[in-house]
Amino acid sequence: METANLPDVIMQYLRRGFGKPLVLLHGFPLDSRIWAPIVPLLENDFELILPDLRGFGGSVSSSAQYSLSDMADDVVNLLDQLGTEKAYVAGHSMGGYIALAIAKSHPQRLLGLGLVATQVLPDTPERKVSRYQTNSQVEEFGLKPLAKSMADKLSINPSLREILLDLILQQPKPGVQGAIKALAERPDQTSTLQFFNKPVVIIHGGGDMLIPLERAREMKELNPNSVLTIFSDAGHMPMMENPAETAAAFLNFK
Repeated sequence: METANLPDVIMQYLRRGFGKPLVLLHGFPLDSRIWAPIVPLLENDFELILPDLRGFGGSVSSSAQYSLSDMADDVVNLLDQLGTEKAYVAGHSMGGYIALAIAKSHPQRLLGLGLVATQVLPDTPERKVSRYQTNSQVEEFGLKPLAKSMADKLSINPSLREILLDLILQQPKPGVQGAIKALAERPDQTSTLQFFNKPVVIIHGGGDMLIPLERAREMKELNPNSVLTIFSDAGHMPMMENPAETAAAFLNFK
């Protein structure tokens, strides 16, 4: 892993492979290691850039409160530091929200957009309340209750449960709390996707227990030129549940 000193964040990232740049953004409350199964499958096709988003993994933020737009700016600032003018950017779940934020504020930096187990819609009022309740629980009880609850929902593959549980428990508590607030306040990105005119790859698991498959179908309708790949035997973590098939889906960028 390498380190970049950016405004408000010291970002840790992995850089592997050759070809056009493909940035892979992890979901909540995880880090860049979720992409490990597909790195060797894609490194001969893309220059892969895998950051730990601010507050997760080895990336440390100097600010306690920030938005997904701020996290999107972190990614663009990393590209600036790497001398990368344009890249494909693909995000998983929360990472997808951040990829959409980049598409909205920095569309000129994108070669294409990847949306993995994510959606364009904001939180409903009820979901927003639930997020802040979760934040209070993390403040009082730490990450264990959140980790136990989420590990059961992230994958339909029982063998991944302990791996994901351990990965969540390794995340810094301030980063998890900062992201919860940013997720709760994220905007609707329907128009961003609707008018995005570069390649779009959408990947979703048919058994996703966190973001229903219908959200992926709605995104396909918003952007008819996009390529939608559905894995009937995957949940919320297709890059870990179906790594070969997920890597193949990213080749639709080429």
